[in-house]
Amino acid sequence: MKIPRVAFFPDSFLEVNGVAMTSKRFADYAQKNGYPFLCVYAGEKSEEKIQGSITYLCLKRSAVSIPMDEGLKYDPLFQRHQKLVMRKLQEFQPDLVHITGLNDVSILGAFLAWKMNLPLVGSWHTNLHEYAARRFKKMFRFLPEKIVKPIADLMERKILQGATLYYKMPQMILAPNQEILDILTKGTGRKGKLMLRGVDTDFFSPQKRTVSDDVFRFGYVGRLRPEKNLRILVKIEEKLIQSGANNFRFVIVGEGSEREWLEKNLKTAELTGFLEGEALANSYANMDVFLFPSETDAFGNVVQEANASGIPAVVMDKGGPKFLIKHGENGFIARNEEEFVDFSLKLFEDRKELQKMKEKARENVIQKNWDSIFESVYEAYQETIMLFCKPKFVKI
Repeated sequence: MKIPRVAFFPDSFLEVNGVAMTSKRFADYAQKNGYPFLCVYAGEKSEEKIQGSITYLCLKRSAVSIPMDEGLKYDPLFQRHQKLVMRKLQEFQPDLVHITGLNDVSILGAFLAWKMNLPLVGSWHTNLHEYAARRFKKMFRFLPEKIVKPIADLMERKILQGATLYYKMPQMILAPNQEILDILTKGTGRKGKLMLRGVDTDFFSPQKRTVSDDVFRFGYVGRLRPEKNLRILVKIEEKLIQSGANNFRFVIVGEGSEREWLEKNLKTAELTGFLEGEALANSYANMDVFLFPSETDAFGNVVQEANASGIPAVVMDKGGPKFLIKHGENGFIARNEEEFVDFSLKLFEDRKELQKMKEKARENVIQKNWDSIFESVYEAYQETIMLFCKPKFVKI
């Protein structure tokens, strides 16, 4: 079977987030297997480099780029790279184009796929509609909820409608969970498949625990942004203090606009900033419970990384993380903030239950390797090419 030549246009590649991490792992997978792969992304300077079967094409954003979020930008002049990228595509001769979102890089990729009559695959990675609604609520939290909520709900629906319209362009849609996949395939009429996420269970491991004291560590890893719903951690801390507990700590790994608020209001917090490599793996393994109160994440790579480290997770029942947890086995799924607090406290109080969950957490992800995930993506590529090449009969 011929391996497709793929032109990949990730909306995030050099940044520190789940999309960038997945995109880099995907390029590494293609290189490891010798698959022809052109990766086009944005950065601080324009440059091209070749590593094995991979061609990396970094395109500089202009001075008028609009800051979006934690290093993410949108360049309204990015289309100026169109001639260069088209020339590189003509040299590379891709069998298809893969875009990953609604931004300057992916828009350029989608346009060139249309112009060159190439099959297009679109993968969904970020619930932008939910992010926008939650940030709107935070911005206008001084107003009555009866005013803010209807506007935020309308904003969420309209952004999702716009994104769905955008995803009508690809012949194949890949999504990280069944919930968003159903929404997109129903709204676009396109074929769709799941694109899950893997986890490196050798790198993230309980064996990397370095603490042996009796301090109970509640942990979080990710961006410190309003949509992550991190202020709920203060409610957990307040209940613990009221109960007389003092042998606990919150370990918060990451950076973002909520850091200052957390430093002021979370009394027992240790905010480490961004961690990577062994420091990150050690931090996971040193936790006792992983708390992920976000209701907007499309997947939640960090939940699997915590599980691989032998740490059960408490998540919300909205968004992708709920699909990673078997309630009562490798963590808990909370229906609301009150339940989230209660489940977090339950694992602090019941150490026998916690130990059982720690064992189940590792078992839950041991088979979720990246190679099998990316193999399924290449299978979707084959199907996309067949769909694109299928004769289209016109009824007369």
